[in-house]
Amino acid sequence: MTEAAVPPLRWYGWGDRAVTPPAGLLRLLHEELGASAGVVSPPVARDQVVLPPSGLSDRLRRRLVAALGSAHVRRGDDERLRHAAGRSYLDLLMLRAGQLTEAPDAVLHPGTPEEVLRVLRVCSDDGCAVVPFGGGTSVVGGVAPLHGGRHALVTLALDRCAGNAGVDAVSQMATLTAGTSGPAAESMLWPLGFTLGHWPQSFEYATVGGFAATRSAGQASSGYGRFDDVVRGARLVAPAGELALRAAPPDATGPGLLQMVLGSEGTLGVITEVTVRVRKRPRTRHYAGWSFAGLEAGAAALRELAQHAALPDVTRLSDAEETRVSFAMAGEGTATRAAHAYLRARGQSAPCLGILGWEGSGADIGRRMREVAPLLRRHGAIALGGAPGRAWLRSRFEGPYLRDALLDRGLLVETLETAATWTELLTVREAVNAALRASLGARGTAPLIGCHVSHVYPEGASLYFTVLARRDSADPAGQWLDAKRAATDALLAAGGALSHHHGVGRDHAPWLGRFAGDLGVTALHGLRASLDPAGIMNPGKLTARH
Repeated sequence: MTEAAVPPLRWYGWGDRAVTPPAGLLRLLHEELGASAGVVSPPVARDQVVLPPSGLSDRLRRRLVAALGSAHVRRGDDERLRHAAGRSYLDLLMLRAGQLTEAPDAVLHPGTPEEVLRVLRVCSDDGCAVVPFGGGTSVVGGVAPLHGGRHALVTLALDRCAGNAGVDAVSQMATLTAGTSGPAAESMLWPLGFTLGHWPQSFEYATVGGFAATRSAGQASSGYGRFDDVVRGARLVAPAGELALRAAPPDATGPGLLQMVLGSEGTLGVITEVTVRVRKRPRTRHYAGWSFAGLEAGAAALRELAQHAALPDVTRLSDAEETRVSFAMAGEGTATRAAHAYLRARGQSAPCLGILGWEGSGADIGRRMREVAPLLRRHGAIALGGAPGRAWLRSRFEGPYLRDALLDRGLLVETLETAATWTELLTVREAVNAALRASLGARGTAPLIGCHVSHVYPEGASLYFTVLARRDSADPAGQWLDAKRAATDALLAAGGALSHHHGVGRDHAPWLGRFAGDLGVTALHGLRASLDPAGIMNPGKLTARH
C-alpha cells in the first residue's frame, strides 16, 4: 500500500492551481450575463472558516486508535475541512462562504481491508456513522458528512489503500486497490503495456473505488466501456463482514452480486479492491472535429454509428449553444473567423460541433475513420480536421478549474446529466432546457445552457448540461435547488434517467422512488440491512430514508 495516492483538492475548489478564463469567454459572459471580468466573489480566507466542533467521544477515539493507531485517527480542522464536502456547486458555495453546518468528527486512514473491517465493527458497535471517501469529487452530495441522527460520524479516507495488487497479462485483467487515483492506475498499467482507458473529467483526482461505487463513465466509454462494464471482481468490506467476488468471465450463478456492489455509493460497505478488464495500450490516437447543421442531424448520425458497431472510442456532440461557447473560448483569431465563414458558406449558421476520437494502431484507426466518414457525410457533417480534436484533448480535464474562476466572478456554474433512448433523447433535452430557463428566469436570470451528447449506445445516449447564470446573491443555494428540482422533475417526466454517471448521492435520493419504484427502494433497504444491520454506512445517500 502507498500513502497519498490521491493528490488533495484545494479546500474551497478544484485541483491545485488557478486558471484564467479565456478572454473570448469572459467577453461573451459579460455581454450576455453581465459577468465581471475580475474577481468579485472570492472565497473567504482559510482562518475565517467555521467548522462545527468534533463530537467524537474519548471512548470511541480510544477504540479507533486501538484499531488503526493514533497516526491514522485525525481530528485536526484542516483534515476535517478537506473531507467535509464533495465538489458540487452547492458544496462550493458552502466551502467558499466558510460556513459548514456538517463536518466529520474525525478522519480515519485505514491501510488494509482488515483495518477497514476493524473500524466498521467498532463504529457499528458504537452507532457511529461512516462515510467512505476517495478523491472527494462527488457532485451529487455522495460524500456529505450527514450524521443521520447518529451521535458521531467519521470519514473513512482510502488514500492508504492504494496500489496495484497484480496484473494477469494472459487474461488481461488487473487488480487495483480502491484508493488508487486515475493517474496512478495508468502509471502502473502503462509500463506493462496496458491501459484502463477510463478518463472521466474528474480523472486527476477520482479513485478506482469511486469509479466503481458510482458506476462512472469515462470520456472514452464508447470504446473502452463504462467502469461497470470493465469490472470483473470486487471486495466489499461491510459491517457484517467481507463480500469477496472473484474475478471470472460472465456466469449464470444466480443474480449478479457484483452488480449489487457497483453503484452502491458506500451505503453497503467499503469497496476496497476491484479487478478490471484492461486493454492493450494504444500505439497512437487521432481526434477530429466534425460539424453538423443541427443536434437532430448529429444525433441521427451517432445513432447509426452505434447501431452499426462503428462508434469511435470518444464520441461527443455539442448543441449549438455549447458550440458557440466553445468558439468563444477559442477566441476571435484568424482561424476561428475562417471556420465560421466556411461553415456559413456551407449552410451551417448555428453549427453543432462533434468530437470523434480513435485510439489504437495507425492502420486500425485509418480503417475505422474511412468506414465512418461516408456515413457522417450522409448526415450533412462537414470535416473540420484534427485541430478541434487536439484542442479538446488538451483541455478535457479543465472544466472544474474553469468553474472555480467563474465562481470568483459571481456566476452560477453547474452541470447535470441524464440518459434517454434515441426515441426520447431530444424531447428530454428540450424539457430540461425549458425547466431550467423557466426556473432561473423566474428569479430574473436568463441562463446560458449548453448540452452535449456523449456515452453513446445502440439504444440511446447521455445528455450532459452545463448551466451558467448570474448568481442570486441573496439566496444562491435556493436559486440552484429550485432549478435542479424543476429540471429533475422534467427529465423524469420526459423519460430520462435519474443519473447516467454521477450517481444518486444525497441530491438525487428524493427522486429514487419515482425512478426505481417503491418496491425497488424497499429492496435496496433490505440489502442494506443485511450488510449493515446497524445502518451506519453513508446515511442519507442513495435512498432518502435510512
